[in-house]
Amino acid sequence: MRRLLHPLLVLVALFFLFEAWLWERLAPFVGFVVTRIPLRALKARIAVGITGLPPAATLVVFVIPFILLLPLKFLEFWFLAHRNWFGAVATLVLAKLIGLGVTAFIFDVTRPKLLQLAWFARIYEMVLSWLAWARALVDPIKQRLKNTMRLFGPAHAGRTLQLLARIRRRMRAPRPAE
Repeated sequence: MRRLLHPLLVLVALFFLFEAWLWERLAPFVGFVVTRIPLRALKARIAVGITGLPPAATLVVFVIPFILLLPLKFLEFWFLAHRNWFGAVATLVLAKLIGLGVTAFIFDVTRPKLLQLAWFARIYEMVLSWLAWARALVDPIKQRLKNTMRLFGPAHAGRTLQLLARIRRRMRAPRPAE
């Protein structure tokens, strides 16, 4: 049963790692863009206001970006229903970037308060353990792919071409009569 589920688990792990990769790679870019917005005083007041909230109210603030992005999700489904693939992908990317920027900002500000909630801390630790699990599952596959791709690098190009030529000759060689 485990062998049957392994490809599915790898796909889930890859999706999870892709989301984590997006968060890690795009958070600095989005942070750069957010710092360029001329609303620094407003952002500072929001940060101060959030730090003054109790943990339960902070959770409501953390959920607000998801609610605000719902119209973009509906627009995305509308594009899909009308077979406008470019509009759907563009809306998906826009929603991802906006959601990442706002969520990263809000999460950084609210994380200490949210981690005071025992159930949130458990979920946070569980997500971190899933991320470690996904990396442990995918890292050996990535390493095998890197090792394989090294064969096609400049340092091994001659040997790789010789190997491919040998395989080609064997495939074209006449087969002995049985």
